[in-house]
Amino acid sequence: MGMLVDGVWKDVWYDTRKSEGRFKRADSQFRNWVTADGSAGPTGGDGFAGESGRYHLYISYACPWAHRTLIFRQLKGLEPHISLSIVHYFMGSGGWEFHDKDGGTADTLHGFDHMWQVYTAADPSYTGRVTVPVLWDKKTNTIVSNESSEIIRMFNSAFNGLEGVNADLDFYPEALRTEIDAINEPVYHHVNNGVYKCGFATAQEAYEEAFDALFSTLDMLEERLSTRRYLLGDRLTEADWRLFTTLVRFDPVYVGHFKCNRQRIFDYPALSGYLRELYQMPGIAGTVNMTHIKNHYYMSHETVNPTRIVPKGPDIDLKAPHGRDGL
Repeated sequence: MGMLVDGVWKDVWYDTRKSEGRFKRADSQFRNWVTADGSAGPTGGDGFAGESGRYHLYISYACPWAHRTLIFRQLKGLEPHISLSIVHYFMGSGGWEFHDKDGGTADTLHGFDHMWQVYTAADPSYTGRVTVPVLWDKKTNTIVSNESSEIIRMFNSAFNGLEGVNADLDFYPEALRTEIDAINEPVYHHVNNGVYKCGFATAQEAYEEAFDALFSTLDMLEERLSTRRYLLGDRLTEADWRLFTTLVRFDPVYVGHFKCNRQRIFDYPALSGYLRELYQMPGIAGTVNMTHIKNHYYMSHETVNPTRIVPKGPDIDLKAPHGRDGL
């Protein structure tokens, strides 16, 4: 895990000394928007028009943040319109790498060997972490965005006028936006990012603080989903897919690797059924690559798992009946 400093790659891990052992995630720096007409989006920045063939998406199957964008690309029918490159699961001293093997791909757009080269192609003096996903604009040769929460909203609406796109699917409907934003807030801080706060903590107090917040939020979600089919009731929204990418990694990775071991998702009746229902929706299973997920975390985070041994288990049947139909 490294970063760029003034456009030069440095192999440096997260420094938690200044934050009393707490993991602090840096904000994404590329925050432009694709909109249907090319106008600026809600965060400002430059506007990019939703055109077919113009954009290229860089993802990792292992990364939950990138997984969100892959799901939206699939559900909205954007595969013919937005091309794709997938990094290899192992992230070593050079960061994310491209290899046309093991389910990864070459960088089919630039032919680069490392993901950091994509960042310096957009900004030769870039300073910051090199993360996925990245949405690249082929027309202006720059990064539109590396913020997953905003990319999925672009995919949700900006390309609806293109042929074959599922325009009727709206995962961020205007009438529910306040409620979606409200549930996204604790899920992001205490679950999506909360597992990283546990796993990358370097002080006992910091770890326990994140651990308690994580399971308090999971308890709340279990109660909520015991009486609702989805987080907002009977309507599937972006909030569900943002939660899904953490839940599907929880038992195979976060329980052991990140020490999130009070209980498994499998031990929550509502959450486990909800996870299986989302996994079984058309096209979703194909976005989940458990080999990449397990191999990346256990092999790449040497400070957390210095032996780089990948566990054989757990044996989880995500195709088992979910029992959610009656809600």
